[in-house]
Amino acid sequence: MKSESFLRQRLMCITTIDRVDDAVPLARALLAGGLNVMEITFRTAAAAESIRRVRQEVSQMAIGAGTLLTAEQVHQASAAGAQFGVSPGLNETVLTAAGKVQMPFFPGVMTPTEVDRALNLGCKYLKFFPAEPAGGAAMLKALAAPFAHTGVKFLPTGGITTTTLANYLALPQVAAVGGSWMAEKKLVAEKSWGKITAITVEALKVISASPVKN
Repeated sequence: MKSESFLRQRLMCITTIDRVDDAVPLARALLAGGLNVMEITFRTAAAAESIRRVRQEVSQMAIGAGTLLTAEQVHQASAAGAQFGVSPGLNETVLTAAGKVQMPFFPGVMTPTEVDRALNLGCKYLKFFPAEPAGGAAMLKALAAPFAHTGVKFLPTGGITTTTLANYLALPQVAAVGGSWMAEKKLVAEKSWGKITAITVEALKVISASPVKN
């Protein structure tokens, strides 16, 4: 699958799962809200098995692996069935590993130098992280401007909520927005599946009201 296919809804739920048994109910809660793409971060020991279960039991959900910091994690994610990978930074070893297993990958950038380096490595879809602490949509607009002609697209994540979502969607270089606010750890721990569904519905309403920029 190409990177673009995971970004069609222009929204990605990012979640960290502590208990494997929460993975499938969470995926189903997101689907009930209309969202069919999620990223499970490799910040806990439950990540790989959580991805495996979602892939096996919730076939409608496109599932990716986030916070991939090493080649070993890339291979673990691929073996578990992850359909794409994401990292907070730009690590050539990780990119090489993703290429070897043919995993679409979104490396993280925050500066013009990193964007330039990523483009030279053949990466056109980049995670802008941490989006809000780095200056929000205004920072991304300024960062993207010198590279707009290259066709680069961004996936901003980090501190974004339903209230700031539209600011990013207004930028033509933003392919999709990622965030954890739809499935915060507290909501997952409390098994608040209905609330997660409701938050997802609200986020997708913002998406549908935001015209696609070319």
